[in-house]
Amino acid sequence: MKLDEIEDAFLYVSSAPNFTNSALLCKETGEIFYISGMGDSDDLPEDIEDSDQYIEIPHKNDLDLGNRLVIDFVTEQCPELLEKVNSIFSRKGAYSRYKELLDSKELLEKWYDYENQHTKEALRQWCADNGIELTDI
Repeated sequence: MKLDEIEDAFLYVSSAPNFTNSALLCKETGEIFYISGMGDSDDLPEDIEDSDQYIEIPHKNDLDLGNRLVIDFVTEQCPELLEKVNSIFSRKGAYSRYKELLDSKELLEKWYDYENQHTKEALRQWCADNGIELTDI
């Protein structure tokens, strides 16, 4: 299984609020089945309910890659912004305001690199924990 394919499915699942989109990985074949909360889903195999071969791709919140990752980044890279970031995340629309703040401090690219690195690490660990062998490590 290629990490890029799992990462694509992870991004699909995480692109919407938790439990809206899902993706199932067949550990035997490596095929990924996408299920949309909007109704546009792949045709699912008949044995999907009864088989241990299928595993649900996690949402970013399942891997602590949501608000916790933001706080970790700010604590490490710009602790002077922690109070401001906590305030931002107390209301809706936080990510866009957070990114605007980082952009104004010329930290946005650093955030994207940090987020990408931690996402890949978390997905590699998730694969290892679930017996999924990666071919492109």
